Amino acid sequence: MNLEVKNENYIESLYWRYATKKFDNEKELSEEDLEKLLESVQLSASSYGLQPYEIFVIKDSETKQKLREAAWNQPQLTESSHVFVFANFRKIEEEHIDAYLDNIASSRNTSRESLKGMEDMLKNTILSLSEEEQRIWGAKQTYIALGNLLSAAAGFKIDTCPMEGFDNAKFDEILNLEEKNLTSSVIATVGYRSEEDSVQHFEKVRKNKSELYTIL
Repeated sequence: MNLEVKNENYIESLYWRYATKKFDNEKELSEEDLEKLLESVQLSASSYGLQPYEIFVIKDSETKQKLREAAWNQPQLTESSHVFVFANFRKIEEEHIDAYLDNIASSRNTSRESLKGMEDMLKNTILSLSEEEQRIWGAKQTYIALGNLLSAAAGFKIDTCPMEGFDNAKFDEILNLEEKNLTSSVIATVGYRSEEDSVQHFEKVRKNKSELYTIL
């Protein structure tokens, strides 16, 4: 398959995807498909590469029911195969940066000493932010990962619904996030659309390119 065909397939997959409102609760993601999504999100871009968040992938029906109640009873939470909860750090600590630099040194077979300049830059920049600024910055990073999940899932013909309509404090309580120095920022339900979901037949509506883009 040449690059042009691959690009066309990618665009087609973006037209195919939509925010699924009704999932087929009889269909579950295979372990293979779930692993594809996990790896796709793992490879998401992130400022400095730090990835100041964790992602909780919930399949357990009891936990999903609790989350549904904390999301104003939206059915996607229990009808979908899995729920992805993106949770950013409440406070970014020096140890997070040290762990990242250790990972770089190990992955690239280089010394930690050679990363001293990067270490100073990261710590002077990120640790100088207030906790509120760190949370805002971290939450923005989760949305980059969310976007990667949506696009990757579409490419694999897996349905998703990104959602902000939930009680963050209740999600944090259900998943014990505060004790992990985390707070929920955004979620996505993942699975397969139900044939009864009429939204899948709606024409996709987006701004036209002349309204969306200014090319200078």
